[in-house]
Amino acid sequence: MKQPIIQKPIPYYEQFYHSLKAMIVEGTLTPGERINETQLAKDFGVSRSPIREAIRVLEREGLLVSDEKAKVMVYQPTFQDVEEIYQCRQALESFAVRLMITAAETDETAQIGLVLEETRQAIHREAPAQEIIKLNESFHNHIILFSRNNRLKRQIDELRSLMYLFRTYNFTGTERALTIEAEHSAIYREIKAGNQEAASKAMIDHLEHDLSYLKEQLQTKALII
Repeated sequence: MKQPIIQKPIPYYEQFYHSLKAMIVEGTLTPGERINETQLAKDFGVSRSPIREAIRVLEREGLLVSDEKAKVMVYQPTFQDVEEIYQCRQALESFAVRLMITAAETDETAQIGLVLEETRQAIHREAPAQEIIKLNESFHNHIILFSRNNRLKRQIDELRSLMYLFRTYNFTGTERALTIEAEHSAIYREIKAGNQEAASKAMIDHLEHDLSYLKEQLQTKALII
């Protein structure tokens, strides 16, 4: 007799983690807004313990921060912080693309091409913003994964939540999506050609353009301090 599969319930703190993260990314909780554990517990109808655990995880990811009085607030970017994160990305991802060219199998390189094709189709049918953002993230994730450098991947993972938040700030519709897709395609062409130097430079240029556009958006939306 085949044994039934018993689904384990998702812990409360994990559910609240995903809910709070979505509220931050979608802008329901705004940069600089204070997080009130008591109010959240009341809103969700639970004790403060799982809320507190979810907050700790989000603090580790950088989406929530504590001030000198231990008050918890939604992360609010500064120009210096944004620039430092992008400097890290440029260093790590430009090197990752070099490694990937020598380490990846042919079918793995082709997977990146499939992600680009999915992105083009999503843009063409005017898919929801989050779908296109996730495809853009997938393009970068594949390059990191196929670099086969686990330590490099762990360093990128430390920035992953903030990187995703920045991608949501950076997405402003079809025109912007097409620009990003074109720059991703330029990187991919150099990957397929096996041009490490050119692929690395294309990645650096792409992230430099991304940073410039992000800072403009943060200023326009008054999300930066």
